[in-house]
Amino acid sequence: MPAAVRGAERQAVKPRAKRPPSPSKSAKGAAAVAPSKLHAAQGVGLSPVVALAGTAAIVVLGVTIALATGNRGANLASSMNAGFDNRLAQAGFRVNAVHLQGASKAAEADILAATGLRQGQPIFGLDLAAVRASVEHVGWVKSAKVVRLLPDTLVVAVEERRMLAVWQHAGHSQVVDAEGNVVPEADPGRFAGLPLVVGEGADKAAGEILPAIASRPRLAQRVEAAVRVDDRRWDLRLKDGGLIQLPAAGEEAALIRLDQLDDKSRILELGFARIDLRDPEMVAVRPRASTGAPALVADGV
Repeated sequence: MPAAVRGAERQAVKPRAKRPPSPSKSAKGAAAVAPSKLHAAQGVGLSPVVALAGTAAIVVLGVTIALATGNRGANLASSMNAGFDNRLAQAGFRVNAVHLQGASKAAEADILAATGLRQGQPIFGLDLAAVRASVEHVGWVKSAKVVRLLPDTLVVAVEERRMLAVWQHAGHSQVVDAEGNVVPEADPGRFAGLPLVVGEGADKAAGEILPAIASRPRLAQRVEAAVRVDDRRWDLRLKDGGLIQLPAAGEEAALIRLDQLDDKSRILELGFARIDLRDPEMVAVRPRASTGAPALVADGV
């Protein structure tokens, strides 16, 4: 407490008023930190300088950790997901059955193998898009859908390709579908009932000629094979050894002329060695025993 002067009246001593802060110092502090940082610092009792330094340290620490770990964060998340899937599998959410829909007996084994599924694996951990893509790589399959049926079943619904013919080329036989795609899993020996097409390009062109033949039962029952010539036109090899030569263009018109000729004279039953339909104006035929020039039939009459 301040002392009093002796012999004088006792007077209270007033404390000195503090000097107001210098304007230059206030301006310097405001420029050093952003207003939001100042408010945040005041809210927790920190000075602006300390708050700014702490924020910078946290940013630097985060960048350092990210650079040091690389992909470890993603790996950690993957491990956590795998652990969660395993917990669900223990609770009964695991693959116990696979139901195939739309698959023939011949295709079932190949489709099941393509799924890569094993009994007991976590059903939530399956990548359904990857399973579908794998199934659609099987030659039998045109398209597929894969559905989870909880808690323990997977449904694989497929649309199979329509087998069209057995294709012989370069000493090999393969089964092809209606679009000319080879089905490598299909055993040609198990498809003896399919038409036979022979030669380079016959696989892609078969989709046009075979339906035209199939629509003519009297012709279809006599054809042994359709032979592609120079990948431009067809020869129809008959079971009795005869040959029907079709033009490179206008195959349907040529077959109509053959229909008319067969209706009138049963030419398919007469056993000609060759029936040449390549000329649109006439049909040339060669008898089996003849060694001379072929006979000509004008305009198919």
